[in-house]
Amino acid sequence: MTKSIGILTGGGDVPGLNIAIKAVVLGALEEGYKVYGIRRGWRGLLHYDFGEPSTHDRYIKELDYEVVRKVDRTGGTFLHTSRTNPQRVKRSKVPDFLVNSIYGKKIDDIGTIDFTDYVLKVLSDIGIDSLISIGGDDTLSFSARLQKEGFSVIGIPKTMDNDVFGTDYCIGFSTAVTRSVKLITDMRTSVGSHERIGVVELFGRNSGETSLISALLAHVDRAVISEVPFDINKLSSFLVEDKRRNPSNYSIMTVSEGATFEGGKIIQTGKEDAFGHRKLGGVGELIASEITRITKNNTMYQKLGYVIRSGPADTTDRLIGMAYGHIALNLVKKNEFGMLTAIKDGKYATVPLSRVISCKKFADVEAYYDKENYLPKVKDFLGHPVFLT
Repeated sequence: MTKSIGILTGGGDVPGLNIAIKAVVLGALEEGYKVYGIRRGWRGLLHYDFGEPSTHDRYIKELDYEVVRKVDRTGGTFLHTSRTNPQRVKRSKVPDFLVNSIYGKKIDDIGTIDFTDYVLKVLSDIGIDSLISIGGDDTLSFSARLQKEGFSVIGIPKTMDNDVFGTDYCIGFSTAVTRSVKLITDMRTSVGSHERIGVVELFGRNSGETSLISALLAHVDRAVISEVPFDINKLSSFLVEDKRRNPSNYSIMTVSEGATFEGGKIIQTGKEDAFGHRKLGGVGELIASEITRITKNNTMYQKLGYVIRSGPADTTDRLIGMAYGHIALNLVKKNEFGMLTAIKDGKYATVPLSRVISCKKFADVEAYYDKENYLPKVKDFLGHPVFLT
């Protein structure tokens, strides 16, 4: 029987993580479990050095009532996070004490190394019987790997993009959309005052749902999403006409950071992270520049980045974060591992963790988007999922 539980957060932070952690910890303590917070996500296990005792306190923290008492009052994750992927570690990122160790398995010709065996040893040696990991599809993909290797894992989905396959909802999505709608609405005063065309760039690598739902709720004039390449000339023409029809003589649009011009590629910068992703961003600025060039209209560009995932969670993310934490703990109590907490058809549910890596999740273009006119389109809400996923 599981006597100790580890819990970690990986990838980008979102509001609601601390709430889920607190729900797990308080429930587990009542049942007599020990709970260990693993700090800095998968990095905390990869960089745990048995030859350097100080790394235990650096990366492992026993969680009790006093530790978690106030954590739900703030956003982010008090355990910290990282974008480390132990099954694909670049040679330059290998901790010094693991260089040439017996644990690393070379998996390609450029020196990428798999340290899954070392992570399993750390979990075993520090006495963690099962693990609850909170993250997006990248973090959860390694959770699925550990489960495949025989370690007991439960996953909790979180991401602003709401793009974890297998669930209708991920922690962080509601707060991100709520903040986006408010900031887009606030921006109207400046765009309108200067009689310009406003371009608001939002998160969304593969899935354009954040842009789509924010555009729908903020009643913007046009929305460009990751799933549908756009014609800049047609988009520009639409926005000029929208501006002309508006008594305040302005128009405004949203765009996902992963959106592409027709025939173009995603705009990326910097080096790849541990999961093979480079930073996205800049497509909105390029759109604004092209609109000015094509139409001679002045534009106003704003990227809504980290600010929409900062600060405390809204009510929806508080409720779902708490619920997912309770569900995860109940799965541990029942020894039902290899599962992901989820919402399906408007109800709390669980699905196999392996589903996370079986497919990518995208916005439902046919159901919720007019790709000819670059507009959110919901003809009839009746019968559709609560979060339009």
